[in-house]
Amino acid sequence: MSHALNPAQQEAVEYINGPLLVLAGAGSGKTRVITHKIIHLIKNCSIPAKNIAAVTFTNKAAREMKSRVGQLLKGREGYGLKVSTFHHLGLQLLRKECHHLGYKPGFSIFDSQDSQSLLKELYKNDIGQLDEQIAPFQYKISHWKNTQVSPEQALSHAFDEFEQQAALLFQSYQKHLKAYNAIDFDDLIVLPTTLFLEKPDILEKWQHQIRYFLIDEYQDTNTIQYQFISLLVKFREAFTVVGDDDQSIYAWRGAQPENLNLLSDDFPRLKVIKLEQNYRSTQRILKSANQLISHNPHLFEKKLWSQLNYGDPIRILECNNEEDEARRVVSEILHCRFSDNVKNADIALLYRGNHQARVFEKALREHQVPYHVHGGQSFFERSEIKDIMSYLKLIANPDDDTALLRVINTPRREIGPSTLEKIGHFSTEHKVSLLGACKHPHINSVLNKRASLQIQGFADLINELQIKSRQQTAFKLTRELIQSIEYEGWLKETCNTLKAAETKISYVNDLVKWLENIAEKTDHESLAETTAYLTLMDIIERQSEAENDDQVTLMTLHSSKGLEFPTVFLVGMEEQLLPHRASIEEETIDEERRLAYVGITRAQKQLIVTLAKRRKRQGEIVECEPSRFLNELPQEDLQWEKKQKADVKKSKEKGNAYLANLKEMLK
Repeated sequence: MSHALNPAQQEAVEYINGPLLVLAGAGSGKTRVITHKIIHLIKNCSIPAKNIAAVTFTNKAAREMKSRVGQLLKGREGYGLKVSTFHHLGLQLLRKECHHLGYKPGFSIFDSQDSQSLLKELYKNDIGQLDEQIAPFQYKISHWKNTQVSPEQALSHAFDEFEQQAALLFQSYQKHLKAYNAIDFDDLIVLPTTLFLEKPDILEKWQHQIRYFLIDEYQDTNTIQYQFISLLVKFREAFTVVGDDDQSIYAWRGAQPENLNLLSDDFPRLKVIKLEQNYRSTQRILKSANQLISHNPHLFEKKLWSQLNYGDPIRILECNNEEDEARRVVSEILHCRFSDNVKNADIALLYRGNHQARVFEKALREHQVPYHVHGGQSFFERSEIKDIMSYLKLIANPDDDTALLRVINTPRREIGPSTLEKIGHFSTEHKVSLLGACKHPHINSVLNKRASLQIQGFADLINELQIKSRQQTAFKLTRELIQSIEYEGWLKETCNTLKAAETKISYVNDLVKWLENIAEKTDHESLAETTAYLTLMDIIERQSEAENDDQVTLMTLHSSKGLEFPTVFLVGMEEQLLPHRASIEEETIDEERRLAYVGITRAQKQLIVTLAKRRKRQGEIVECEPSRFLNELPQEDLQWEKKQKADVKKSKEKGNAYLANLKEMLK
C-alpha cells in the first residue's frame, strides 16, 4: 500500500498508554499498522528493538513482517528484534530455559509423524494390538495439552474407555518424550507457559526482556496461547493485539474468537480501535460481505467500506453437475485471459474441501491452463527429507530413539525386527537410549555376531558424524552424510523408476542447498539449533514464492486467508458443501459463514460464484440445493446466469478466446 496511514491506523500506531485491541477488517492494512508501530516504538518511544516481540501464526507472515520492518530501519536499529511465529518464540525461550524443566540442550522436536510413530509403538506395548487409527488419540492428547490438562487430570476425569486409554497413552507418551530429551510441537507453547506458572523469577525475567508485545491474527489463539500471552504482558500491560472475529475460521484446531472478549475482562483498561477502511475490494464486494456476516452474532460491530469504485455485479453460475461446473469455470478463465488480458496468476479458485480440486485440475490440464494447487505435500513430509532430517536429529541428539528407528535400516543394513526388539529390551533394562544400547560394551551378549557387526558399524558411523558436527557446518556435514551412506545409489536401487529416484535426489539436493543458505546467513549455528530451526520452517512456501510462475491458484478457503486476487471463483456454493454437512449437523453455521466471508473478501475486482444442480457423492448422484448464504447476499448485486439462458454474444466471445488459446499453443 502506497497511501499514508489513515486516521484509525495512525491512532493504532501511536497509542501506547495501555493495552490495545485493533479490530482489523479484511484488507484494512493490519500488517502495515503492526510494522509502523514497531518503527514508532523504536524511533519515537526509545524502546530498544531487542525488547520488542511481534508474533503471528505462519512463517510466511512473520517473514513478510520482518522484511517490511527491515526496509524502514537503518543500520543496527532493528538489532535483536523478535518477529516470529508463536512456536518459534517458544523455541527461543526453551533453548535458554530448558534446564529448568529437566531437559538437556539440543533437545529434539517431534513433528506430527514422529509423535504418531511413538504413540503407535506405545499403544501396542502398553494397551495391546492397535485395531483402530491412532489419529483420534493424537488429537485428544494435543487438545488436553492446549487446554492445560495434565495426564493425571485426564485420567481422573476420563468418562469412557476411549478417554481412559487416551489418558494412559498420554502418561506414557510424556514419559518417553522426556526420556528421549524431546518435545512435540504443542510443547513449544505448553512448556514455556508451565515454566512461567511454576517459576515466577523466570516469568519476571522474560517480562523485563519483552517490554512491548504485538500479536497478529489474535482471533486464532487457543487457550494455552492466550495464557502464554497474558502471563508475559500482565506486568506492564504494554501490548497491541490485532484481530478480526469475522475471520476466525480455525475452531477445528482450537482457535477461540472469544479470546477477544476475554481481553476486556482481564484488562479493563483495554482500548479498542477499529480499522474499517478496506483497500482491496470494490464497494459491491464489501457490501455483500458485510450483509452476509451481519447474520452472525458479534463481539464488536464493524462495517467495511472502500473508496474504490462500486464494481461489477457478483455473477452466480448455475451448472448441471461438477464436470459442467469445471468446464464453465475454465471457459470463464480463458475469456478473462484473452478478452480482458487477465494473467493466470491474478485468478484463484477457492473451494471448501480438497476433494473438489480434482475435477478442476482435469479441466485446466485439458485446456493447457497452468495452475498450482496450494498446500500440496509439504517438503518435510517427503520420505527422503525425513530420512536425512532423522539422521541429523540423531547426530544432534543421541537420545532421539524415533530418529534412530527411522534410519538404522536406511539404507538397508540387514538389521531385522528381532535384533531391534533385543536392542529395545537392552535399552530399557540398562536405562539408556537405543543408540546408547548400540554402543554399550555388553550389547554383544544379546546379539549374534552378524547383528553385532552391523550395529557396531551403524554406531561408529553416527559417532564419527557427531565428532565432525562439532567442527563443521550442518551443510557440509549433510553433504558428507549423504555420501557416507551412499544414499543416492540406494534411492536408485529401491525406487520403481529412475525418474522417481531422480526426483527424490533433487529434493535432497534442495535440502543441502537450503542448509548452505542457512550457513551463509547465520552465525555458525550448532547442528542442534539448525535441525530445530528447520523443523519449524515451511520450505515449500519459499519455493512457491521463488517460482512465481503465471499460474491459476487452486486452494481451500481455509488456506486463502490473508491472500487477495483480482478475480476469484468461489466454487461449490451449495448446502452440504458450504455450509458443510458436518457443520449443519453440529449447528456450527456461524464458522461456515465466516469462511464464506473470507472467500468473498479475497476478491479485489471480480467475484464469480458457482454451484451445481447435482453432484456425485460417495458414488451416488445426489440433487443439490443452493447454499443458504446466497440468500443472505444483497440480491440486487447478484447476476444469476443459468446455462439455458446464456448470452449468445458472450458464448461467441468465449469461443473466439478458446480458438485464440489454441493458436497460441500451436505457436
